Amino acid sequence: MSPILASLLFLGWTVVVSSITAGLFAWDKRAATNQQPRISESTLLAWSLAGGWPGGLVAGRLLRHKTRKVSFRAKFVIVAALHLAVVVVLAYLFWPT
Repeated sequence: MSPILASLLFLGWTVVVSSITAGLFAWDKRAATNQQPRISESTLLAWSLAGGWPGGLVAGRLLRHKTRKVSFRAKFVIVAALHLAVVVVLAYLFWPT
C-alpha cells in the first residue's frame, strides 16, 4: 500500500471514528442533563482509543462534558497518548524509507 493511500485511509478512519465519539459524548451529556441512562465511561474511552479521541476532546470542551471528573480526564489523556504512540510506532515500522 502506498504511503499516500495509507495516510488517506488513516485520515478517513479518524474523521469517522471522531465523529462517532463526539456524538457519543453529546448523547451522554444530554442523558446526564435529562437524568436518563448514560453511556459508560469505558465505551467513551474505547471509541477514543480506536482513534476517536480528537472528537472526544473537541466535544468534551464544547459541551463542557466530563471536564470536572479528573479520573476520566486522566484516563482520556492516557488513551489518547497510547493511541498516538501506536500510530507513531506503526508509521516508523511500515513507512517506506
